[in-house]
Amino acid sequence: MVRAADIFRRLLIALALLALLVVVVLVYSARRLSREQAPPHFASAEEHFLYGSIGNEGDGIPYLVWLVLPRVFPEYLPGPGGYAALGLDTRDGRDMPIGLTRVVTGGVSRVGTNCAFCHTGRVRVRPGGVSTIVPGAPGHQVNWDRYRRFLIACAFDPRFTSGTLLAEIDRNYELPMFERMLYKWAIIPRARRTLRELAANESADRPEIGAGRSAPFGVGMLPAVTGTSDPLRAASDIMPVWSLGQHRDAFYWDGLNTKLSEVITTWALASGSPTRWIDRDVAAPADSSTIGRIQSYLSALPPPKYPLAVDQALAKSGEAVFAAECVSCHGPGGARTGTVISLDQVGTDRVRADAWTNATVATYNGTFGGKSWGFSSFRKTNGFVAPSLEGLWIRAPYLHNGSVPSLADLLNAPEQRPKRFWRGYDLFDSTAVGFVSSGVEAERAGTLYDTALPGNGNGGHAFGTQLAPDRKRALLEYLKGL
Repeated sequence: MVRAADIFRRLLIALALLALLVVVVLVYSARRLSREQAPPHFASAEEHFLYGSIGNEGDGIPYLVWLVLPRVFPEYLPGPGGYAALGLDTRDGRDMPIGLTRVVTGGVSRVGTNCAFCHTGRVRVRPGGVSTIVPGAPGHQVNWDRYRRFLIACAFDPRFTSGTLLAEIDRNYELPMFERMLYKWAIIPRARRTLRELAANESADRPEIGAGRSAPFGVGMLPAVTGTSDPLRAASDIMPVWSLGQHRDAFYWDGLNTKLSEVITTWALASGSPTRWIDRDVAAPADSSTIGRIQSYLSALPPPKYPLAVDQALAKSGEAVFAAECVSCHGPGGARTGTVISLDQVGTDRVRADAWTNATVATYNGTFGGKSWGFSSFRKTNGFVAPSLEGLWIRAPYLHNGSVPSLADLLNAPEQRPKRFWRGYDLFDSTAVGFVSSGVEAERAGTLYDTALPGNGNGGHAFGTQLAPDRKRALLEYLKGL
């Protein structure tokens, strides 16, 4: 007969073992979730731009969860190919697409974004050819909006559970028991909550921003701007970011900032980099500062050369047309090159310019005033910058909102320009100088751009539209080689 004392003693032992197990699990979990790892170092400045961390992985999606989402939820992608269907590119056998980073933070390998997500282009010069990746070019093929919407749709799907995702992760990795428990009870549920929070200010029925375009002000860690809650209304075409050292006092399409270091810091904040990371990065030595390294790289990055043959005789004739019609606003050293041209003169869609107000300037210049890197160079303008045209051939679609698919279209009167076309196809059209924007393949690969939507107007910039056809052809040939 078992005595009560023996039962009590065994119960105490069992409770002690259970308590020990709980302590072990808690200690392991605490140590595991506090583990940090320095971001990968890239010796090459280009590799650093394409793959380097800008510090925004802290609350990012866990890598293993990110990895399996396209396999679990393919119906939320616009086509086959996983993340490539959203315009993301990979090269050199790397496991992460260009513009996405992977860093261990909070004990978990997490995915973030960097500047190359938007500012790396892709181009093919012939059907069936191999695409070329062009760092610094506008990412006309990348679809930031669909990437975000894909993550949100996954998080609200009832299949986004620890059981479903762990079963898919098992196809790639064999997680240790304790780590598997962390994913089941903590990491995956938290990832679901974090991704659902992206939908807080999202309207399911708003039109897409579309491929190759970026949201306006007030994203990431930046203060929200009154009047731009609908990101379509002030969305803009992604800009090229080469030769930034040559631009002295007018950045962004509307010249709303005059200091390059502030521009790059703003990019980091818009991507979700926390201020504490920027504090550390700004205080770091020049050779290890991410923002400083990006600034140096982009200041010296040359524009890409035109990849096809140019009719030199025709281009010579076109140079004379450029000198007569364009050089004062768009030529190197032109009297108005790099300056803001008023809306009354340029006549392009004014929605974005109107969305940025004097109140917005005060907000941006005041929000981080206590920081050593705080902003002071934001300003209000009433027009758009007349940029120098280096690498113009790969900067399509044109105008600040990307509303004109080719240079040939831009030289037509506004009423003759396409009203609807497809953005995001990477096949280059050497005749019109732009990317192919109509047809079955363009529709399959791209997103529809409708100039009737607010902020999408394709009017204005009537300069050169009155030229004779032969002079237009000559000018196009010259512009290819800039």
